[in-house]
Amino acid sequence: MKGLWLWSSLLCVLIMAIRGTARYNVHGGTPYRLLLDTDVDTDDFFAILYLLKLNQSEFNLQAITVNTNSWTNAGHAAYQIYDILYMMGRDDIDVGVGGDGGILQNGTIQPDVGGYLPIIDQGSGTAGPCRYRQAIPVGGGGRLDIDTNSGLRRSFLPQGNRRYSPLRQPTAQQVLIKTISEGPVTLLLTGAHTNLGIFLMTNPDLKKNINHIYIMGGGVRSKNPTGCCPQNATSSCQPQQCGDRGNMFTTFRSNPYAEFNLFGDPFAAYQVIHSGIPITLVPLDATNTIPITQEFFKAFEQNQRTYEAQYVFKSLKMVHDTWFDDQFFTSYFMWDSFMAGVSTSSMHNIREEHEENEFAELEYMNITVVTSNKPYGISDGSNTFFDGRKTPKFNLEKNGVHSGHVQTGIRDPFCLRENAAGICKDGYTEEVIGPVSVRVRVATRAKPNVDETSTLDREFYVNFLDVLNRPQREGRFNFTSEFPRYKEVAYKPDFKRKKLGKTVVFDMDMSAGDFLALFYLLKVPIEEIYLKAILVSGTGWANAATIDVVYDLLHMMGRDDIVVGLGDSFAVNQSYSSGPAVGDCKYSKAIPHGSGGRLDSDTLYGLARDLPRSPRSYTAENSVKFGAPRDTDFPELRQPLALEVWRSLAKTIDDGSKITILTNGPLTNLANILLSESNASSIIQEVFILGGHVNYKKNQEKGNVINVPSNKYAELNMFLDPLAAKTVFDSSLDITLIPLRMQRKVYAFPKIIKMLQAKNVTSEAIFTRRLLMRLHRLHQRDRLYRHVDMFSSEILGAVILSGDQKLLNSTFGMKHLKVYAEGRLSRDGEVIFDTQKKKRIKVLEGFNDVLYYNIFSNHLLRRKQSAVIGSFDEQKRLWGSPSA
Repeated sequence: MKGLWLWSSLLCVLIMAIRGTARYNVHGGTPYRLLLDTDVDTDDFFAILYLLKLNQSEFNLQAITVNTNSWTNAGHAAYQIYDILYMMGRDDIDVGVGGDGGILQNGTIQPDVGGYLPIIDQGSGTAGPCRYRQAIPVGGGGRLDIDTNSGLRRSFLPQGNRRYSPLRQPTAQQVLIKTISEGPVTLLLTGAHTNLGIFLMTNPDLKKNINHIYIMGGGVRSKNPTGCCPQNATSSCQPQQCGDRGNMFTTFRSNPYAEFNLFGDPFAAYQVIHSGIPITLVPLDATNTIPITQEFFKAFEQNQRTYEAQYVFKSLKMVHDTWFDDQFFTSYFMWDSFMAGVSTSSMHNIREEHEENEFAELEYMNITVVTSNKPYGISDGSNTFFDGRKTPKFNLEKNGVHSGHVQTGIRDPFCLRENAAGICKDGYTEEVIGPVSVRVRVATRAKPNVDETSTLDREFYVNFLDVLNRPQREGRFNFTSEFPRYKEVAYKPDFKRKKLGKTVVFDMDMSAGDFLALFYLLKVPIEEIYLKAILVSGTGWANAATIDVVYDLLHMMGRDDIVVGLGDSFAVNQSYSSGPAVGDCKYSKAIPHGSGGRLDSDTLYGLARDLPRSPRSYTAENSVKFGAPRDTDFPELRQPLALEVWRSLAKTIDDGSKITILTNGPLTNLANILLSESNASSIIQEVFILGGHVNYKKNQEKGNVINVPSNKYAELNMFLDPLAAKTVFDSSLDITLIPLRMQRKVYAFPKIIKMLQAKNVTSEAIFTRRLLMRLHRLHQRDRLYRHVDMFSSEILGAVILSGDQKLLNSTFGMKHLKVYAEGRLSRDGEVIFDTQKKKRIKVLEGFNDVLYYNIFSNHLLRRKQSAVIGSFDEQKRLWGSPSA
């Protein structure tokens, strides 16, 4: 009897064990394989960290692909993900970013389309317009803050060995194809749908491997709870997007229906929703019911037991502290993190053989994604799928749902109605019936907490805090705790006994060549040039967040004393009156987003992470003193703006002394100084401008605006902000122009590289040589880099300014010049001879190019004013081995 009881007990235990493991081993005995396609917004990495904390034997996040046409820029987004994965010990996860394929005019989709542009605007490269993306703010509160996570990424996340490398970075399409072809997979989408839309259009045979797609996005029956007038408001209160289906706070007057993620590429979203793959949509209907409440915020503040919980709370607090009004707790929602919870709960419960979701109420609805506006079949220049074509692109149906007017931007006149809501619906997840609809499962609201006594009134609030604070699979360290002897040090030289040279301000757009010029300026003897300030512009080759690379280079060279001012996000007159953070990309669209463009500039062609880490970086810290709604925790760390730096510098100028300016990019910052400061011209000694194409050969020698074929004779710096260039040229400033024709004399990488091969070279010479060698190899290897030889010439302005023009045997002519800036893309930015102008501009007409290479290399090789810390690896050695 005792033996029978023992056998029965063992059998019971065995059955319980089998049941206990069954939840993880149904469908072939493997965990759910997950792929996340994300735009790496703040709430996106909340979702990433949530997924990484779940039991890997049930949910195995295998790959992340970056959506590059939404809230972040590719290079900065890649590093945010790499750093998170390094902290969490998950460097095994594939990361796909960008790609340089295009879509031909006949509709042929080339391999590796990078998703930088919506499908409707995708051409043969990665440069193009911003019809949808202009709805996303560019500066503070927008892409700048997301790219840097308001400054927290660098101050908190550790930096591992994974990095972007030109032409070696796995692309989004490569990672999608690899992951999906390896077997059944579940996809999670938390951004625009471009990557997956392209994948489905080009890989129909792999659709069978996609079990399910979970989407955060859209609004079906939603009513926007933000922008409403309080109950006790006066009659003067005008409701904004209150009650709208969508949530686009920058675009609601033209499109009150769409949500940001689906608006980013409506046609791609249509491909995904109508793919025939099972879809679960977690739209605004549900996320509007789970805001970040004061109670949740307080509970989170008191529950930060892991590095990942600390990082998420710090990020959330910074968003709260910099929120534009006092309605944060009713305006900020758990968007992507809630979708992560809903999706994994659904997957888990399917294995438990019931469809109940722990966190959300769900129901089936028939919907579609609106991609164009009625009437269909019109041809008004807005729809490149149909306009001017005998056969619609992708063989789309004439007069079908894709054939109407497609919204062209925030201010599309077709969409706007005076004193009434806008009529455009691009990106709207509309509830419809009939053959145009598709049946999807939709989350309609967040479920209440089963514990009615809790201050956290949503079930997911409790789960989210629990998951992030679990000791299992917790982060290993943050940036400071990784090293046992970490110490933050600022290097500032002592110039008290030095007779300083002329005061110089360097205005740069952070191209690769600008960093070469900066090295040179820092190596010229301080008795000749005293570089006192740098102004950076996000209107050229790099995005604004690349200001951190400037800080790192200055730290390397022991010049943490040099103040760096952040310029405007838009060319003059290109921002919209609704706010300086949104505007058009009429001129900046000439810069490629991918290889050879902003992706490479933002990462300094993959070498930025070799620079030592500066204690300074961009931060969203701010204060009421500067117009912020409230003081943040460390307002003294606030990033100064370009105009503020100029005004501060002007106050320190001694009587009779003046400032010399070197500009190596668009003239936006200098124009804004002239337009804002009436006395600016009186304290500027002279301006050296690297740019402009003075055409001596009667239109035989072309300009270099590479992605605007209609503009044949402009130079890129002038083109990127022609109105700013006109303002500067028309001013009373003493200008020396280093035109394109002179720059082209020094488009030779090998000569400089050879001269930097000396023994016992300096750290700055080593880094410069590595950068030049990389540019040279890329220039030789791939057509995408055919233009990068121009960056070797961007040192020329610094050499001329430094006084070495005498050694160069430089010759100059005086010319009557003006800049064309009439709003015509085919001519804007041209430098034209104008004999009616009284003022003449000094133009470089000749120099000894061989001596130019010698002068540059000799300065980089000299030991004086050399780097005080050579690299990030050297820093790590000082800080000690990483903690176990």
